[in-house]
Amino acid sequence: MPEWRVLEGLQPYAETLAAMEARVARIAAGRAPEAVWLLEHPPLYTAGTSARAADLRDAGRFAVHVAGRGGQYTYHGPGQRVVYVMLDLNARGRDIRRFVDALEGWVIDALAEFNVTGLRRPGRVGVWVERPDKPPLPDGTPHDDKIAAIGVKLRRWVSFHGLAINVEPDLSHYAGIVPCGIAGHGVTSLVDLGLPVALADLDLALARRFPVAFGGPGALRPATAEAEAEAVGDGLRQG
Repeated sequence: MPEWRVLEGLQPYAETLAAMEARVARIAAGRAPEAVWLLEHPPLYTAGTSARAADLRDAGRFAVHVAGRGGQYTYHGPGQRVVYVMLDLNARGRDIRRFVDALEGWVIDALAEFNVTGLRRPGRVGVWVERPDKPPLPDGTPHDDKIAAIGVKLRRWVSFHGLAINVEPDLSHYAGIVPCGIAGHGVTSLVDLGLPVALADLDLALARRFPVAFGGPGALRPATAEAEAEAVGDGLRQG
């Protein structure tokens, strides 16, 4: 069972990435349990290993971080639930395709609790929502908006990075990039879809649906003194 931790406040990206990499090393060495961290970042862009320079439309708008994960440019900011997933695929099956499929399925199942139909689209990693209220694309393809981005990396078959699910971010902040390198389609959020969902509501849905996607119970870790001490050991900021 992974250790679940909800980090309050806006977590600085570079420090969180360093803490995540340290935790992954400890998991790989058998010195720490698997972990799932749920958090928010301040407004920023991250560049994955496939990022194209032309897709950064406004380099001066927010800080740009090289993430080292798979994928292209994405946005993080307040109102978006970032989920860093550190699972040991040595024990869960060394199949990256199945792992990404499980991540997508996890998000789709969680969104279903709010009566949102999340969709997979061939050739487009992440979770999408059909928008019949918007005009179709020039070729007649229905308009989709992305509600969740996925970008992962493996080190010694331990996963890190993970998901970014839009609850109530400022969607105008996406204008500085071509999100995930996909032009034509847009981005949305639960609140943009008319649903008054809070981050805590989504966290509970993710916890409930974790066993379906990955096996084992999902339970949110309370904010105890012990948890805070462990966070300091991982190099995380609390509060």
